[in-house]
Amino acid sequence: MGFFSFFSKDKKEVLDKGLSKTKENFFGKIARAIAGKTTIDDDVLDNLEEVLVTSDVGVDTTLKIVDRVQKRVARDKFMTTSELNNLLKDEIAALLTENNSLDCEGFDLPTTPGNPYVIMVVGVNGVGKTTTIGKLAHQFKKAGKKVYLGAADTFRAAAVEQLVEWGRRVDVPVVKQNMGADPASVAYDTLASAVANNAEVVIIDTAGRLHNKVGLMNELTKIKNVMKKILPDAPNDVLLVLDGSTGQNAFEQAKQFTKATEVSSLAITKLDGTAKGGVVIGISDQFKIPVKYIGLGEQMDDLQVFNRYEFVDSLFK
Repeated sequence: MGFFSFFSKDKKEVLDKGLSKTKENFFGKIARAIAGKTTIDDDVLDNLEEVLVTSDVGVDTTLKIVDRVQKRVARDKFMTTSELNNLLKDEIAALLTENNSLDCEGFDLPTTPGNPYVIMVVGVNGVGKTTTIGKLAHQFKKAGKKVYLGAADTFRAAAVEQLVEWGRRVDVPVVKQNMGADPASVAYDTLASAVANNAEVVIIDTAGRLHNKVGLMNELTKIKNVMKKILPDAPNDVLLVLDGSTGQNAFEQAKQFTKATEVSSLAITKLDGTAKGGVVIGISDQFKIPVKYIGLGEQMDDLQVFNRYEFVDSLFK
């Protein structure tokens, strides 16, 4: 069992509320798509395809879902439109299960003092990267872990200041240098301090620049190589943070970052303020990278472990 991986009643209510705009948008479109229909025919399937694409599920994933629905209808011979919601719910959950989107229970950390679990966080500016780091630090600390943060986004003074503020709020140390310092040097100092002080978790913030892909790739590689001088297995996880409210743009960001570095997990933020929650389904399917966390609000505990069953259940509730 990973840390903070359970779904209490309160967390389920946060999830239901956070997905409410997506749900209203999605089911409003479905209701219009099947208006006047009593069976799931070709017209309904065509309309369903349009609904999924315009709900930011993505074209490739949409085609998979529609194909699965079509095969179920053919196998069961007769299905009514009133059964469509349950059918969609089943097939989307099954698709996520088959495509390496199992419930990963957050970061299941085999931590020992002085040999910390290292998470390098990547993502473009404005996606909620630093906020996600702060919330993760808060939750790890609640789980009894000693946490260190590294301010390796040295290209923006605001990024360092924001991380320092989160460190103050959460009461965890932040290792930083002057603006413009070598990010790899900051990462090195962070790990050195964490090891010396028996920390169990280290989270490294990085610069969110995509305009120069080669430069980004080199920088992230350098950070990883320098950290390995202290901890050969570092980083244990490369977490890509995506803004769910940007819809298809989140797909493009995922493409660019997975080319630039070896992303091993995803966090999708700002789902509470958007009707584009379908992007979680598409990204989970297309990139075969586990979605570990979803952001559903501004509060400390509004970063939740992604559970495909709970997510799909809330979407179709």
